[in-house]
Amino acid sequence: MAGNRIIAAARAAGRAALDEAAGKQLLAQYGVSVPRSQIAAGPDDAARAFAALTSPVAVKIMSPDLLHKSDAGGVAIGLQSADAVRDAIDAMLAANAARKIDGFLVEEMAPAGREVVIGGVHAPQFGPMIMVGLGGGFVELLGDVAFRLCPIDEADAWAMLRELRGAPLLSGARGGQPVSQDAIVDALLRIGGAGGLLLDLAGDVAELDINPVIVSPGGAVAVDARVILRAQSPTDAGPAPAPVDFEPLFAPRAVAVVGASADRVTPGNTFIARLRETGYSGAIYPIHPKAARIEGLIAYTSLGDTPLPIDYAYIAVAAARVPAILRAARGRLRFAQVISAGFGEVAAGIDLQRDLVAAARDGGCRVIGPNCLGLYSPRGRVTFAKGASMKEGRVGVMSQSGGLGTDIVRRGQLRGVRFHSLVTLGNSADIGPNDLLGHYLGDPGCDVIGMYLEDVKDGGRFARILRAAKARKPVVILKGGRTGAGQAAAASHTGSLAGDDRVWVALEKQSGCVLVDTLDDFIDALLAFQMLKLKPASPVRRVVLFGNGGGTSVLATDYFAKMGLNIEPLGADALAALEALGLPPGTSIVNPIDTPAGTLQTQNGRIAEKILDAIYAAGDVDAVVMHLNLAAFAGRGDVDPLDNLIQAALRVQSRYPGQAHFLLVLRSDGGEEIDAAKRAYRARALDAGIPVYDELSNAARVLAALGRMGAFRRDG
Repeated sequence: MAGNRIIAAARAAGRAALDEAAGKQLLAQYGVSVPRSQIAAGPDDAARAFAALTSPVAVKIMSPDLLHKSDAGGVAIGLQSADAVRDAIDAMLAANAARKIDGFLVEEMAPAGREVVIGGVHAPQFGPMIMVGLGGGFVELLGDVAFRLCPIDEADAWAMLRELRGAPLLSGARGGQPVSQDAIVDALLRIGGAGGLLLDLAGDVAELDINPVIVSPGGAVAVDARVILRAQSPTDAGPAPAPVDFEPLFAPRAVAVVGASADRVTPGNTFIARLRETGYSGAIYPIHPKAARIEGLIAYTSLGDTPLPIDYAYIAVAAARVPAILRAARGRLRFAQVISAGFGEVAAGIDLQRDLVAAARDGGCRVIGPNCLGLYSPRGRVTFAKGASMKEGRVGVMSQSGGLGTDIVRRGQLRGVRFHSLVTLGNSADIGPNDLLGHYLGDPGCDVIGMYLEDVKDGGRFARILRAAKARKPVVILKGGRTGAGQAAAASHTGSLAGDDRVWVALEKQSGCVLVDTLDDFIDALLAFQMLKLKPASPVRRVVLFGNGGGTSVLATDYFAKMGLNIEPLGADALAALEALGLPPGTSIVNPIDTPAGTLQTQNGRIAEKILDAIYAAGDVDAVVMHLNLAAFAGRGDVDPLDNLIQAALRVQSRYPGQAHFLLVLRSDGGEEIDAAKRAYRARALDAGIPVYDELSNAARVLAALGRMGAFRRDG
């Protein structure tokens, strides 16, 4: 293709970037409009070029030593005569006498319009990304840009434009002239769409900056182009690996333990104890070169010598010993989870990690880890986390941190998350996030997917899996290292703005996954998606706050609005129904509904059902958040409103099925007695199918996430 020839010529000349003329030639090959132009060697040649073009013209210096021509006086615009062209070039020659100059680009000026920047960058691990923003100060000072992973479609392109804070200027805000947004979308698709420049030339283009694109009512013209080449074209990654059958991992019939001792307590011994504590009923085979029995079990000398083939091996021995242990499996092992450290996480272990993977292939097994903590599978009665519940759930989680995996299990189950499984991946030398993501998406026993990620080796495949899934299952991602700065050595606006966070935000918008920032948010989101059914036809927007604590409600109203959720006054029907209840003085019924503790204790604490019924009957609410400051009820009367509230909420929801989400927020003062009561109430509510949160801000974030995913499913 012509684009390849243009790049090949630049590489043959030893260039790390295309000059502007070649960059525009490349754009034209993909149907992007560029000005008519000619290349001139000097002043007289430029004057002749002027005569062949329509004035006014611009003149630009062409030098391999200059990426930013304007800073070196290398650009002159609005030239109306051949003499003006000559004078401009004379001035450029004088100002850049020490630089190598290849010539001058003489080109017609684009029609007046709005400046837009379109760019592209090759994101590490993920591949090409495309950017759009308003030019001038909007990109220079404000960073008002939108990114997406390639390929984009027309809906993506329009969404990118709507995302810009300066987008109203394109429509003629403040008395300006509307410009052709259709032309911008067309250019974006030609550059970043399927078959576009960035994907076609992904192996060659490191950065692309078209700044500016002049957009007028009649179209869009790229008046500058900067193309930075990649140092070398990478080899093809090849086809995606075949899907892994993880069923033997999550329900192993035989487990081997490598690293248990006959005379001391090691992590292997502890793991055997955990298997017994959970009631694991399959075969357990300690592997030891000398011991006859370990923990009362017959020991075997190698993974290839056990009576039954092994589905899962827990390996915790010195790193250098592991490859030989795997090679001895001789095709009788399905999965080896290598707990041992000392592999690719340290420089001295990189070669050993490569040998580990090769040994697994030789032994006929797949490796999880190394440098991880283990597996938690209630269905299989296997756990690395002490005290983990064996109650089966439908939330599948992977974590590239073993320690954080432990926190997810322990804190998650206390807050009501019920796990399908949790796999700690460590270095992901063999099996990685892509493999487990593909499995969880296809597993009918898994409804919600959680991922703690630090490094995704094949980000392009990861993005393709997520985008192809179209959010058919909620995927919640807690990404470590999202806030890395933009590329320090970037030579373009696009490159400098394309930090790690831009990739993940783009992926969220294009796939419908949910990005969270903290472990608490991660667990909160998993709980919400576990317990609340998405409503794509009516994503969450309208919310009613109902509880005790007026100031708390006021503060929450502001935060909910920040999350894109509306706390609007109730309609006339709901207000009339609430007024008819004759609630005590001090009760506010507008929304938020402020119900002091005394109000909730009227009618033996059953007033809450009547309030909820009035809210639900109106039919104009997407979610109801009930919030209680538990300390306000301590030692106050004989009626415990929580005893009636849960059942009241369930009865109201049964009368209005699928109408509005119901969430409960239980706030504590931190006192021992109140915290104990809170734990009991939380358990009671969770058993009834009501998600419980600690603060109203937590509820706001999960409702916003539910709304975003619901809207994605509706629009996708």
